[in-house]
Amino acid sequence: MRANLVPGLLLMLVLMMLGSVQSQPFPNYHADFVDIDQQKSELKWWQTGAFYQIYPRSFKDSNGDGVGDLNGITERLSYLKELGITATWLSPIFTSPMADFGYDIANFTEIASIFGTMADFERLLGVAKQMDIKIILDFVPNHSSDECDWFKRSAAGDPEYKDFYVWHPGKMVNGSRHPPSNWVSVFRGSAWQWHDTRQEYYLHQFVKKQPDLNYRNPKVREAMKNVLRFWLSKGVAGFRIDAVPHVFEIAPDASGQFRDEPRNDWNNDPDDYGYLQHIYTVDQQETINLVYEWRAVLDEFHDERILLAETYSPIDIVMQYYGNATAEGAQLPFNFLLISEISNASNAENYAQTIQKWLQHMPKGRTANWVLGNHDVRRVASRLGRDRVDMLNMLITTLPGASVTYQGEELGMSDVWISWKDTVDPAACNSNPSIYEQFTRDPERTPFQWNGDIDAGFSNASKTWLPISEDFKLVNVEQEGKDSLSHLNIYKRLMQLRRNSKTLQLGETEVKAVSGAVLGVKRFRQHDFTCVTVLNLFDGTETVNLKQSFNDLTDAMEVVLVSGHSQRKVGDIVQVASLQLLPKESLILRSTSTYYTYYTNGEHRQLSIEGAYLLLAQVVLYLCYRR
Repeated sequence: MRANLVPGLLLMLVLMMLGSVQSQPFPNYHADFVDIDQQKSELKWWQTGAFYQIYPRSFKDSNGDGVGDLNGITERLSYLKELGITATWLSPIFTSPMADFGYDIANFTEIASIFGTMADFERLLGVAKQMDIKIILDFVPNHSSDECDWFKRSAAGDPEYKDFYVWHPGKMVNGSRHPPSNWVSVFRGSAWQWHDTRQEYYLHQFVKKQPDLNYRNPKVREAMKNVLRFWLSKGVAGFRIDAVPHVFEIAPDASGQFRDEPRNDWNNDPDDYGYLQHIYTVDQQETINLVYEWRAVLDEFHDERILLAETYSPIDIVMQYYGNATAEGAQLPFNFLLISEISNASNAENYAQTIQKWLQHMPKGRTANWVLGNHDVRRVASRLGRDRVDMLNMLITTLPGASVTYQGEELGMSDVWISWKDTVDPAACNSNPSIYEQFTRDPERTPFQWNGDIDAGFSNASKTWLPISEDFKLVNVEQEGKDSLSHLNIYKRLMQLRRNSKTLQLGETEVKAVSGAVLGVKRFRQHDFTCVTVLNLFDGTETVNLKQSFNDLTDAMEVVLVSGHSQRKVGDIVQVASLQLLPKESLILRSTSTYYTYYTNGEHRQLSIEGAYLLLAQVVLYLCYRR
């Protein structure tokens, strides 16, 4: 009798051992994770969030003036819900003379009339809450408008506001007054502007109508913290911090003078921002500490609000924005590496190195994020090719962490050429007709394309603030909604895939150049499916063996998503040892089984459930035979 129980007892023992197998420690791309078996419920809302940037002037015009507005956004929130968006970040909507289209703020706690009213904004918040879409505002801390009441009082010498901005009498050279230093504006020319009333220069790192605030004044720091509190009390979910690295500049020396910045030998245009090495006007340690102070303000509110920080700084500086051992910082310092380091010529190894650069530098316990575009850079379709739109959306959605989409990238919208006559961007207008195209940001800011009707469904005005793309009858929400393999519908399925996959939310990550042309991203998790994203970056047909690059893949995997011009279909089974990819084809594959994860000889390995059952069956048969 006891002998008959032996095989069964041994079988139960093996099952228990397999069930308790643990994988290597989870490379913690999400804050507060302890191990890979934690439940999805422990994810914070932003950690695998799909963030969507809205440029309000260009999203939807509700009143026919040719400019987008808040009611237009509210009207189209259902579209964001259909996409599967977690939160939307709105570029500035505050009272402004619009010298830099809202980034020159005259009143930080008031809605610009061109966008609507405070009641319109509160209605937007209410509708968004009903749809479970969070609203994030643009926080512009470096400067105000010169039409801001603070600046007017400062220029007039009001004791309360006298030092709200960076003022300096300048330097006298041979009896002539000169700017305090050689600092150059991001938008060309001197960063110093003479003010007749005050009889001093003020600093403006951007256009002259954007005077820099003086954060060495505690009153300024507190005033801007109160701006945050005002909007947080309204119910916003957080802020995207604009131009973070510029907030502090070096303090004057003992004699009250600002030091000149050294020049770059490769640039011979003294008005160009690249003429100088900006060692005194960006990336000061005080700026990082200030972000920690702002995070503490957000933490005054019990439900978690978030900071997204805009910085193109060196990677070691960017990582400091996350926080340190004693202070929390921005939950998501924007990762712009896919913008700054990837080009049309980038091969699979370049992509892999760029992705690994962020993951390897990121402090333990923090969350990654992936940004492909925004209102300041050329659109993906124009920068990297319309035939790469699907694959790049697949990439940022299946990498660990959060993804950030600029409005229209889900459609494959492209840049629109704008003549010098029609150019309105101050970055370009401060140049001249022969070089303005190097600086203009108008092409990526043109109105969103909703349908093939007049003004692409954006407006019914006789003229929109920027011209509509000529391809709007083909590239628009309504038209792409009819095509199952359009950029739009592939994007929607991507969002759904990530929402429904714990592997994509919580899994470990391997990123490899499978060949010179093919990039592979493997996501895997204990007791779960393995997913592999494969991207053929170039125009040749490629045949690759994924098993040579990634351990423990089954011979066959199921296709769960394809790019628009793929000949494969969802549900197809492919052999991963000889996978052929058409030019610019991208696929997301999934194992046909879940896995146990184990160690052998110090190596991390996986065994499919079917394989585990087969092993158990062999053990039982062997034991029975031995009897």
